[in-house]
Amino acid sequence: MRFTATADTDVGIVKATNQDSVLIKHAAAPEGEVLMAIMCDGMGGLSKGELASAHVIRAFNKWFEDELPGLAYRVPLQQIGEEWENLLSRLNREIMAYLSDPNESMGTTFTGMLFLGNEHIIMHVGDSRAYYIGPSLDLLTKDQTFVAREVERGNMTPEQARIDRRRSILLQCVGASKNMKPDILYGMTRRGAYMLCSDGFRHEISPAEIYDSLNPINLLNKEAMHSNVKYLIDLNKKRRERDNISVILIKTE
Repeated sequence: MRFTATADTDVGIVKATNQDSVLIKHAAAPEGEVLMAIMCDGMGGLSKGELASAHVIRAFNKWFEDELPGLAYRVPLQQIGEEWENLLSRLNREIMAYLSDPNESMGTTFTGMLFLGNEHIIMHVGDSRAYYIGPSLDLLTKDQTFVAREVERGNMTPEQARIDRRRSILLQCVGASKNMKPDILYGMTRRGAYMLCSDGFRHEISPAEIYDSLNPINLLNKEAMHSNVKYLIDLNKKRRERDNISVILIKTE
């Protein structure tokens, strides 16, 4: 597989700071290309959400530089998944220990993908999302939110969940959950595109609008990919999205 990736993040129209953090790492190996993409949406008063998301991004950047070269194409992807889970657990403890006031909290969502050869891993905590874009727009992750749980239990419709004032209440996040358990997915990588986004990217635009702009046939090169991503970010802002807005887009060939 060959990968082309782009990303953008915007503070939005309301917040003073951008608490989202994104990371793309792309490397070549004799066995094939490797790409890692991480999306984190921080939460907490003042700049604490920004600190949490940035702390996680720095740790995974270091892992990619220091640890992955000794693992890539040498161990099963499940072993890398175990390493990621252990790293997230450590970061969860570190962020929780950072706060001296028990009444305060800070944390971050985490949606990360590692593409290795023709396989990939997705690790997910919170309500950032990962999608596959091919013949259609397919959601790969499950939101770990109060409203998503209520929809799953049949207590709420998806339409009700979309406008419910509790839609941002997370069931767990990195840094504020004593018993954090990430979702871990393994799969074969398909031709097309993969997208990671914070929740601010998807509230004010429809799945059809996302697909129209990010359909792989419209992703002719990296410049076109970024232009289409920027168009959707600006569309969110025009529709008065109040959150930070971030997206990572990866074309796979």
